[in-house]
Amino acid sequence: MAHDTGRTAAPADTAGPAGLRLHYVDNLRIALTALVVLHHTAVTYGNIPAWYYTEPAKDGSGRLLDVFVVFNQTFFMGFFFMIAGYFTPASYDRKGSRRFLRDRLKRLGIPLLAFLLLIRPLTDLGGYLHLRSVFAARGDALPYWLYYLASWDAGPLWFAEVLLVFALLYVLVRRRAHRLPVTPAGTADEPTPIRTPSSVSTSTAPRPRAIVLFTAALALATYLWRILVPSGTYVPFLGLPSSAYLMQYASFFVLGVLAYRRGWPQSLSRRTGYLGFAAATAATLGYLPFVAVVKAGTTDGYGTWQSLVAAAWESTFAVGIVIGLTVLFRERLNRQGRTAAFLSRHAFAVYVLHAPVLVALGHAFHWLHAPAVAKFALVAALALPACWAVAYVVRRLPRVDRVL
Repeated sequence: MAHDTGRTAAPADTAGPAGLRLHYVDNLRIALTALVVLHHTAVTYGNIPAWYYTEPAKDGSGRLLDVFVVFNQTFFMGFFFMIAGYFTPASYDRKGSRRFLRDRLKRLGIPLLAFLLLIRPLTDLGGYLHLRSVFAARGDALPYWLYYLASWDAGPLWFAEVLLVFALLYVLVRRRAHRLPVTPAGTADEPTPIRTPSSVSTSTAPRPRAIVLFTAALALATYLWRILVPSGTYVPFLGLPSSAYLMQYASFFVLGVLAYRRGWPQSLSRRTGYLGFAAATAATLGYLPFVAVVKAGTTDGYGTWQSLVAAAWESTFAVGIVIGLTVLFRERLNRQGRTAAFLSRHAFAVYVLHAPVLVALGHAFHWLHAPAVAKFALVAALALPACWAVAYVVRRLPRVDRVL
């Protein structure tokens, strides 16, 4: 449902091209990590059974949670991948291919293994006990090892899986580029010159036409991809819960790499940020009447014209929101005090550890009979500080902070 995004949805550097701390990016990662926690809390009490513990809504307020999940899914993991792409070139330039890959395997692979071997068995224990009782009622036995293998997936750490693949592909592209002949921009062994925030001018900002063309290309790629991989497709073993969005994840990662090289986050004007929010809002206002009357399932894919409309809305909303939030945080939220620094430092650990916290809170309030949105609000209010508290405790363990 996640994310090298630094110490939020993937550990990475948080310095910009000139070595300056990009506080607004740190703050963006705090917000996106909080959205991950809220997203899975909403899934817990809504009508989308895609979590380790769920209480399907028994009242109409559950639809509000479903709407929140849909809007969230449209952009937040893509944003994580874009931030990851942004910090990838600097890390590669500084470390070289071998050290870069070792670092990615350490910072992404170890948390992935920790989730699979330690966190997931604890998180999914309730699912096993329920299914074991079902088997026992039929006179059959269900050993845990069989359940564990049959239900194998990476949970929220699917983000680390995909990001590891992207990192490997990035290394292959860079190494191939280094073998090309010398170009006027430099030699094959020299990285492309990097613009610092102070040297970036508005002339480097992506032109409106380029943004529109990218959005249209993303919508078309998403539409074509969903002919083969419609929305809701689950990939066994890999455990990708949102494989229908893979075109967005890949393109946003590449976009992040280009944004770093060309200084786009620093050069986007305030007007472009406003236009991003306006485009997302206009696209949504046009899409809501459509989705309200269209037949269920026709927007999922399979080459239907309805799925093309859905892909166009998702792409427009995602691009607009990402541009708008980037400018907003750069202009208004580009500072950090002690609290924000603490939240940023522990954000990736929250991403890795939030699942058992949410499941535990779900079981703790199972007795409470209340509207779905009320239970969501209560558990969310407890979950956010609890996740950061657990992250703090875990990162205090010896050497854990080197990975989380």
